[in-house]
Amino acid sequence: MSKIEPKLVPAAGQNVDWKFSKGEADIPSLSEVHASVFVPKAGSWFRKLMAFAGPGYMISVGYMDPGNWATDIAGGSQFGYTLLSVIMISNLMAILLQALSARLGIATGRDLAQACRDHYSPPVRIALWLACELAIIACDLAEVIGTAIALQLLFGIPLIGGALITVLDTVLLLLLMNKGFRFLEAFVISMLSIISLCFLAEIAVAQPPIAAVLGGFIPTTEVVTNPAMLYVAIGIIGATVMPHNLYLHSSIVQTRAYERNETGKRDAIKWATVDSTIALMLALFVNAAILVLAASVFHASGRTDVAEIEQAHELLTPLLGFGLASTLFAVALLASGINSTVTATLAGQIVMEGFLRLRIPNWARRLITRCIAIVPVVVVTWIYGNKGTAELLVLSQVVLSMQLPFAVIPLVQFVSDKRKMGTFVIAPWVKILAWLVAAIILVLNFKLLWDTFQGIG
Repeated sequence: MSKIEPKLVPAAGQNVDWKFSKGEADIPSLSEVHASVFVPKAGSWFRKLMAFAGPGYMISVGYMDPGNWATDIAGGSQFGYTLLSVIMISNLMAILLQALSARLGIATGRDLAQACRDHYSPPVRIALWLACELAIIACDLAEVIGTAIALQLLFGIPLIGGALITVLDTVLLLLLMNKGFRFLEAFVISMLSIISLCFLAEIAVAQPPIAAVLGGFIPTTEVVTNPAMLYVAIGIIGATVMPHNLYLHSSIVQTRAYERNETGKRDAIKWATVDSTIALMLALFVNAAILVLAASVFHASGRTDVAEIEQAHELLTPLLGFGLASTLFAVALLASGINSTVTATLAGQIVMEGFLRLRIPNWARRLITRCIAIVPVVVVTWIYGNKGTAELLVLSQVVLSMQLPFAVIPLVQFVSDKRKMGTFVIAPWVKILAWLVAAIILVLNFKLLWDTFQGIG
């Protein structure tokens, strides 16, 4: 472990009022891949889109990781199509927040962690760092559980053994990183394609009623007034709007070799926003597909008690009448678990280097984070069995939701400040919308805490 040594020359084009120590400004985020992906200066819009395509799909991984599966299955089986509105709203929130994250990274040349370090006092930034680390551990917890369950379903490996096997994904990440950032993005997109195709086939067989599905996208007050529904809804928000993804996106958009001037940055912001919006629409499809599948197969048949991934796997084939249903479900889950390891690792590196200015080898960082996540999985599985693991998975998503304000509020604060963003400051109407989203997240979290303390949730 070593402290990152700052250079003595400020970064070119640094246009903002950041209170950083002398020379800190020009240390790029993820320096090993910074500005490493070629961007054509001229050519068709398609060439530009392809040059910037990648970061959006990497952040979309977090929006369809195994944690989403637990909350979406629980929501669909218990409440039918009602919570589709929550998935849609949370996805729209994600599109806005990820666009702001990309804007921050491109406009200032700083990721969100670096921005927090430069702006806040040491006690505040340490608190933010701890909150973000907790979110990453919660996300990693979901990945460990999801991958272990997939290995059990496909190959009969016990959950504890599957959890221990997930340590090996450290090797996978190192191999991918050594191939280059574009290769890493290609791997992620290929896994996303497998997940999407699996659920496309499941939905085609399930043939859910179109009217009921469309009706589920209409918001209802019952989501807030029903404590049980609210608990699952906040879990969906926590699983959809991922706090560590805001740190991640603000960094990996800087892997593109766009011109570091006003014109180049403005063009980069446009294409990065298009990239993330398209990718998050794919995430919306996958999340909605999981809930629709649960609603059309389990809720419709009276099985409103299905809340565990193993239950869903066991019941899909007999209830759906499709021999490959359970296998496709497990394959998609495994692809999701493997894919999620990449983003959690990169986010962990960005957070540690940004907040603490400490750099440790990627394999060591990954190993530490993964071992922290494995311990509770092994302990809970040993004591309570599979049911305890399922409850731990849903709880991890609620923990993620509780960490959201600690990432969202600093992000909105920074992109709304003209002294920091210069000409790239967001428009007044976007500022109002962004603070509204932050307020909704805060209110929902306070509501959950209140219900929990009152013994209702």
